[in-house]
Amino acid sequence: MSENAYSDPKALDLLNELEHILESDPLIDEVGFVHPSQFSTLTDGSTSSQDISEHENTNFWIRDHKLGISMQVLFPLYKSAKHAFMAALREYKTSENLPGNSADDSLESEVMSHSKALLMLSCDFGTAWNSRKFIVLKKHVLPMFIDELLLSALILSYAPKSERAWSHRRWVIHTISGNSILQQIIEGESELVEKIAERSKMNYRAWNHRCWLVSYMTREQVLHQLEKSRNWASLHIADSSCFHYRRRLMLRIFEDFCHTQADHSSGYNFKIYNIWKDELDWNEAIIKRYVGREALWLHRRFLSSYWIIHIAADLHGVSYQFKFDFGSFIDHELCLLDSCSTIPDDDFEDFLAQAIHSATYLVWLTKQIPEPQRIDIQEKLRARDLNRLLNTACPERSFLWDCLVGTEA
Repeated sequence: MSENAYSDPKALDLLNELEHILESDPLIDEVGFVHPSQFSTLTDGSTSSQDISEHENTNFWIRDHKLGISMQVLFPLYKSAKHAFMAALREYKTSENLPGNSADDSLESEVMSHSKALLMLSCDFGTAWNSRKFIVLKKHVLPMFIDELLLSALILSYAPKSERAWSHRRWVIHTISGNSILQQIIEGESELVEKIAERSKMNYRAWNHRCWLVSYMTREQVLHQLEKSRNWASLHIADSSCFHYRRRLMLRIFEDFCHTQADHSSGYNFKIYNIWKDELDWNEAIIKRYVGREALWLHRRFLSSYWIIHIAADLHGVSYQFKFDFGSFIDHELCLLDSCSTIPDDDFEDFLAQAIHSATYLVWLTKQIPEPQRIDIQEKLRARDLNRLLNTACPERSFLWDCLVGTEA
């Protein structure tokens, strides 16, 4: 059948062996490519003879659902998998197009088996992903969708930034979104992203996937994720993607509030107010703890913007109920500027960055404030000589500071 498309018997044996390994252990959750010299070391590390798999040789190593593939067989294995998959796919399409006939299960199984092996070696092979989607949609049974999640997670174990794999997961979740198991899957997805983000720094695709999941979360899950992600963010303050995720969670909370505010009176208003206030206080604490981190100041811009536009604007009576004092908020931000604008007499550049971030934040803040309150804050900024502070911290941008701050004078 499809194997006739590639005549190298050794490569075909490798492909058959790999597919047999994948079929015999469907719980494999991690794959790596190992230099041939390391195989003896892996084998010697076994604690007993029972730990050694029958599949272990100089080409493949498997134990505890972890699979190692020798780098020396990657190219012939890839060529064999590609030719076998393309031949099987052609035969499957031909059978599908015959009038009154449909492809039998053996052809579908062959396409799925070869495509899985191929994606293990080439994670961005779009035709392989698409063929799996076609067959899974045709069958439309939940176990096959779960298998697709397992496969994409396996791919992500060695290619954590594979857009094809992340996209495939989103396709699966969207397709089964009406199933009762969805919320359990969402919980597992958040754990997967956190695990991958821990070992793959600045992984935008992983965090983008997690942001996409927010629309499928329940209100309780959103609140839980907001609380849970705080500890992670505190330990990874340079990873702005995590703060973007927190912003997406907070926007979802506010969207729910806007849609259901007619059914919730002071209790839900109080929760919204406290969430934003608590996030502002936490953000201030880590700004003072981790000096000169721009991601923290950008997060504060988001918080302040929504604080001014929605809460301070007396949206749904929130500010009236909690006696929000706009002047107190501005005074507090000015105090934050004072505490962050001190530049010691040393070469520690983080303090310079902190002074610039705090000053530019206040300049930005003046643009967000309604006109009646803007005059007051401009007077207070002039008293602090903000232009001089910016020119001292970053003299190479003096023309920019003069344009931004000079117009406020």
